Amino acid sequence: NLKNQLLTDHGHNPLMKKVFDVYVCFLQKNQSETALKNVFVALRTLIYKFPSTFYEGRADMCSALCYEILKYCNSKLSSIRTEASQLLYSLMRTNFDYTGKKSFVRTHLQVIISVSQLIADVVGIGGTRFQQSLSIINNCANSDKMIKHTTFPSDVKDLTKRIRTVLMATAQMKEHENDPEMLVDLQYSLAKSYASTPELRKTWLDSMARIHVKNGDLSEAAMCYVHVAALVAEYLTRKGMI
Repeated sequence: NLKNQLLTDHGHNPLMKKVFDVYVCFLQKNQSETALKNVFVALRTLIYKFPSTFYEGRADMCSALCYEILKYCNSKLSSIRTEASQLLYSLMRTNFDYTGKKSFVRTHLQVIISVSQLIADVVGIGGTRFQQSLSIINNCANSDKMIKHTTFPSDVKDLTKRIRTVLMATAQMKEHENDPEMLVDLQYSLAKSYASTPELRKTWLDSMARIHVKNGDLSEAAMCYVHVAALVAEYLTRKGMI
């Protein structure tokens, strides 16, 4: 039946991709407040019914969803920020349940990566509105009685703390945006701090490369990309893929 088709290969199949792309399209286009709330409800149902799509195999759909939801955590409308924060919390919580209440590493990592990407794409992502959304997510974890005696609330707090650290580092970068050398030093420090997380380190090295290209420093940009290539090769070797 249709559900089994959607679940083929842990949800990483052409049919599920088309269904998911429709949801993402709704999030990427300007919608009314009512329409958005309905999309959020539909997404929560999708996550609940097809968790393996987001928590098994490739991380592309989990990544895309985190990115789009986080944009709405910065919405000018407080009701939309609240709904988006609760949806993101639901994504984390379902991930935690899916692992047998051990962790939500998949969502944790994709949220940090998405924040790192959004910093370059969305103006004011680290402002008061976004900070309020982080507080809502923390409050959801602290008031969820079902996971009160697990590591989940403290893990959520750790995630929001990490996000704030990235945002603070970015604020420092903003102060030095007219000083390319200082800016790249800050970028490098942030990339280095994620040495144990290849995906995040790659994100910040890519960002460094874009700054170098913007400043016309093509040799330095090339070095960043060589470093990224080495990082990917090392990761694939460790996984036994090459």
